[in-house]
Amino acid sequence: MSNQLQSNAQIEPSLDGNAEISKGNLSNIRPVPRITIQAFSETEIVAQTLELTSKDRRMARAHVKVLMGGIPAAVDFYGSAPTPNLVIVESKLVGDELLASLGRLAEVCDPDTKVVVIGHVNDIFLYRELISNGVSDYLVAPVSMADLMTTISDIFVNPDNEPLGKIIAFMGAKGGVGSSTICHNVAWSISSKYKSEVVLADMDLAFGTANINLDQDPPQGIADAVYSTERMDDMLLDRLLAKCAEHLSLLAAPSTLDRTYDFHKDAFSGILEIAQRSSPVVVVDVPQQWTAWTQSVLTAADEVIITATPDLANLRNAKNILDKLAELRPNDQNTRLVLNQVGVPKKPEISVSDFIAPLEIEPSAVIPFEPTLFGTASNNGQMISEADANSPIVSHFDFLARLVTGKAELKVEKKSPLGFFSRLSRK
Repeated sequence: MSNQLQSNAQIEPSLDGNAEISKGNLSNIRPVPRITIQAFSETEIVAQTLELTSKDRRMARAHVKVLMGGIPAAVDFYGSAPTPNLVIVESKLVGDELLASLGRLAEVCDPDTKVVVIGHVNDIFLYRELISNGVSDYLVAPVSMADLMTTISDIFVNPDNEPLGKIIAFMGAKGGVGSSTICHNVAWSISSKYKSEVVLADMDLAFGTANINLDQDPPQGIADAVYSTERMDDMLLDRLLAKCAEHLSLLAAPSTLDRTYDFHKDAFSGILEIAQRSSPVVVVDVPQQWTAWTQSVLTAADEVIITATPDLANLRNAKNILDKLAELRPNDQNTRLVLNQVGVPKKPEISVSDFIAPLEIEPSAVIPFEPTLFGTASNNGQMISEADANSPIVSHFDFLARLVTGKAELKVEKKSPLGFFSRLSRK
């Protein structure tokens, strides 16, 4: 429950000069990771506290939006918009009325969204009821900046909690099939379409193209991270990331041959774990090679997407990779397949139906051969949606973004909530 204001709490003048905002003790609060937070307030003082909190340096990596209207406004808003990592709602309701109101919110929210309630009644029984139903925390107004940041930090930074981020790994069945291009465009789509913070890690240290495709030239990147594992933490990772867009950060490959890049099996494990704890989505561009460390990365990923073109060598390689990953990941969902560069003029191809028959898998996307569009985007350092927002190709990347983040399934699940929301709905 909310910490009571301490004797050394500092008071900040409100934005309108009529109320007082408490800072509280901010000295021991850890920085909040790259998450999206949306808050719905009922009172000006809570809204102003949230606004001031969002401008604190510890919140620099979070994307915060503060709206008025409380739970009813949140219900209306999420009826047509995806939910963020954290929803903060203020309500003066108590007991069954508050639970019923949260139940209506549950019907329009994704089940993995965390919820913090700011109430106006210091009731231990209400607190226990909300926590038992899955609410992450219940704070009693007036809240301080320290209350808010401590709660957010406890939810998303606590080392005892599960990693925040989802790892999505892309690899080609063969060199030159366009896996990196698809990887970069899907990362872009996730960040722009869902306003979700995304870290894109280019693991092809010798020949990576993410920096070219995103028109970046960062002085540091993933090489500095992998060779500094003993001092790697979220602060160092933050310094190594290049900001590509409002919600997209790049851990770039050096793309040089100054040294050989031979790594042990777990060389990238620590980097990915730290990235997971600082961002809700980590997209990994894995080079087309089979080594101990690439196998380890693919095995640990939450989603794996293999890109292939419709010829015999790709069919053989895709079959081998899919079979091996099924063996390494027996309790995970099937690896996804993308067929790319389909329909090259005058090139003999295996038909889509014949290609997927021995694989026993339906392709998540079949992307046609469009050399002019892809070539123009690549030469200009653009994503496909930037080169031609009206191209049908863009819809393939948007669908893959929905698929790998769970948004495609979550649209259905909104009518049948899970976890916290399911329990509240049944109330």
